[in-house]
Parts: sequence; C-alpha cells; structure tokens
Amino acid sequence: MKMNPVYKRETTVSSRSFRLALIIMVFNGILALVALLNMYSVVARVKITAEIQYSSFLNLYVFVSVVEFVMLMFIMPALTAGSVSGERERQTLDLMLTTTMKPSEIILGKLSASFSTMFILIVSSFPLLAVSFVYGGITFYDVCLLLLCYVAVALLTGSMGICFSAIFKRSTIATVVTYGILILIAAGTYAVNVFALSIARMNMNNTYISSVGSMTEQANSGGFLYLLLFNPVATFYVMINRQAGDNQVTGSLSRWFGPHPENFIMNYWVVISIIIQLALSAIFLLIAIRAINPVKRKPVKQEKVKSKARVSVPAAGSQS
Repeated sequence: MKMNPVYKRETTVSSRSFRLALIIMVFNGILALVALLNMYSVVARVKITAEIQYSSFLNLYVFVSVVEFVMLMFIMPALTAGSVSGERERQTLDLMLTTTMKPSEIILGKLSASFSTMFILIVSSFPLLAVSFVYGGITFYDVCLLLLCYVAVALLTGSMGICFSAIFKRSTIATVVTYGILILIAAGTYAVNVFALSIARMNMNNTYISSVGSMTEQANSGGFLYLLLFNPVATFYVMINRQAGDNQVTGSLSRWFGPHPENFIMNYWVVISIIIQLALSAIFLLIAIRAINPVKRKPVKQEKVKSKARVSVPAAGSQS
C-alpha cells in the first residue's frame, strides 16, 4: 500500500525534531508528578486513619482525562491552522499541486501528520490511566469510549483548523478564525441554553405566583439543549460524569439547564454527539479540499468566437 507522501514527510520531520521528545517528556512528567502526589496522599491517609479511599484513584483518572481533552481541543487547531497557509507563504503549495498528488491527499496527509503527533501523547499517558485499573472503578469499555471521544474532538478541531488554513492565505488569520469558531461552538451553545433557561424562568415567574417551599422548579432550556450535541465539551462532560458514577445524561445536564425528559437522544447522547462531530469533520475536510483544488476554467466555445470574428462578405457579382 502506497503511503501518503505528505504524511511521510511531515511525520519524518517531526519525529527527528527535539521538540516532540521534549513535549512528550514534559507532558508525561507533569502527569506522573500529579499521580505520585495523589498516591502519596492516599498512603499518608492510610497511615493516619487506616482507611483507603479508592475515590482518589478515580479522581486521578478524571484529572488526567480532562488535561488530555483540553490539550487536544486547544493544541490540535494550532498544529493544523498553519499547515496549508504555511505552504502558501513559503510558495510551495503550487509546486505540490503540480505533482501527481490529489488535493485530497494533501489535506489528509497534513491532518494525519498532526493527528499522529497528538495520538502519541495520548498513548504515552495510558500507563497513568492504568492506575485506576489496579484499584477498580474503570473498565475497558470506559477507556475505549474515552479514546473514541478523543479521536472525535481531535478530528473536529484538526479539520476545522486545516479548513480555514486552506481558505485564508495567512496563518495568523486562519488560527484566529479557527479558535473563534471553536469558542463559538463550545461557549456559544452553552450561552444560548443559559439564555433560553433564563427566559423560561422569567416566564414562569410571570405566570405563577410566588413559589411554595414544596414546589420544584420545572423551567428548562427546551429544544436548545440539543445544540450541545455539536459541543465537544458538553459531550466530554456527560461521558466523564458517567464514568465517575452519574449514569444518566439528564442528571448531568439538568444541573445546567433544568430537567429534561428522557428520550432516545438523551439515552445515547455521547454516541450521537460523536457521530455528529465526525460528520462535521468530514464537511470541513471537503471544504478544505475544494478550497485548494485548482480552478478549471471553462473552455471558450469556438462557435461564439468565430461568430464574433466573422466578417460579412458580399456575394459575387452583386454591386450597389
């Protein structure tokens, strides 16, 4: 099977650089330090109280998972936002397009190279996550679901960055737009639900008289809640809450936006949201491929050219 030449070049250059090894060492060093301090606190508590709190190991798992998610969400766009625009600035994109490579191979090669770098960081931190397996509380299914969530957010943010990198000519503009859209998706969907919830509470206060002590508040954000399916932060929040003991999506989201009824989407929230994120990633990649595809001019019809250049010649023998 032929390897993508862009992917081969990018991975070769990054693997030979000292920066990648330094990033892996610093990242895992920080996580290992946190893990050792956590285990030291557990041992110290055992010496004092003779009790082992296994929840501390689950908290360590949650902490490492959150750190990796934040890293993927904010570092992946930085790796891809300058991939295509950087080639334009170095005036090498046109040379790549003159080769036998297709625009899709260039885009997928750039994305795969950046994704491989982040995947190395994720896999290198798995030994720390394995500490939770020793003491229980986390299953193999939970880790697979966590890895799937990482893949979805990495592809979404990475394809978003490479899309705007293909559209804009400057890496700075592409990076700013990428983070702006990412913040709009993450914080914008949350803000819309908060606003809808506040409106619903105002309507309830205007409809009903002052609340009685036994009355529970039923205001919620309504259908705007499903906008959070596009939000990778909300999906990760629901998933990590499930693994930490909260098995209901409604229980996780009701803390933010009021109680919502159970339905098919609420029961399979994480899976549906991951599918939507992967679909958005495919759309961004198609836009990027179309953006760098050389424009093919339509051939000028020869008949129209001849008709415009034709000069009327009088018939032979006809004189005025």
